[in-house]
Amino acid sequence: MPDLIIVTGELGETERDRARQAVGSHEVLFVPDLADVSAELGRAAVIVGPVGPDQLRAACSLRWVHSWIAGPNSQLSEEMRASDVILTSSAGNGGVPLAEHAMMMMLMLDRDAPRWLRAQEERRWDRHVHGELLGQTVGIIGLGNAGADLARKAKAFGMRTLAVRRRAEVQDPDVDQVFTPGNLHAMLRQSDFVVVTAPLTPQTRGMFGPDEFAAMPDHSFFVCISRGGIADDTALLNALRTGSIAGAGIDAHGVEPLPEESEFWDMPHVILTPHNGATTPGTRRRGVDIMLENLRRYRDGEPLLNVVDKAHGY
Repeated sequence: MPDLIIVTGELGETERDRARQAVGSHEVLFVPDLADVSAELGRAAVIVGPVGPDQLRAACSLRWVHSWIAGPNSQLSEEMRASDVILTSSAGNGGVPLAEHAMMMMLMLDRDAPRWLRAQEERRWDRHVHGELLGQTVGIIGLGNAGADLARKAKAFGMRTLAVRRRAEVQDPDVDQVFTPGNLHAMLRQSDFVVVTAPLTPQTRGMFGPDEFAAMPDHSFFVCISRGGIADDTALLNALRTGSIAGAGIDAHGVEPLPEESEFWDMPHVILTPHNGATTPGTRRRGVDIMLENLRRYRDGEPLLNVVDKAHGY
């Protein structure tokens, strides 16, 4: 008997045809949202898209959930963690644009690009001495898809690359030195830029507090492109106020949308973007390709891509 596969979200007809081909003889149902098919949840074997705790309990035949997003922490409810349902993610879909966004932030901060933008608005010719990335050191928190791609791009700019990852014995040809989380401060002390590309997990939540910002040189910049909550916002604000660090580039925020009253809006030497770094057609295209490949693997009984370790959160 064919399985029922429910795919949520907005897919074009060509993408739907590819999904039908990928699932073979299985039944596939396309809906904008699971709320539209609540009566069908009990017989769904596969769901692509967000599944809440109540929906998970109703989906008594469920074997596998695929998340459209790369960081699946929003899917990891207590019910999901406790279940035997396999969770996969779209990890890798946004690695390239996130790494590009980090490079943009680093260049803008190092050259004080907002100063030029202000001068342009005022039609004022404002030349100033600025930095260059050549020879500087970037410390990367996390060596997943975005972190590894950032290391490659930083090497192309002539930078020294350091990284923190859970398994330091796993080396990367574009990283000069890998540190364990226990040696984070040793890496921070050497870094002109610190870029957070790690997922938000129980281990990384609040990873950056007062001691971590104090360990960074006062000329260094903090950049976060992955998830808010890894840095303590109060500690980051204090580091910026006191000059403990030189500035920050923040795409992923502790509270989103960033409240209008947030102090971050008016901080000098801070560049803010609205968690927008990976919002590209390429990210969507790669996400669809990952989903389709996993549907094919499910059909053929092959191991799925990007299976989430529920204990570690990625």
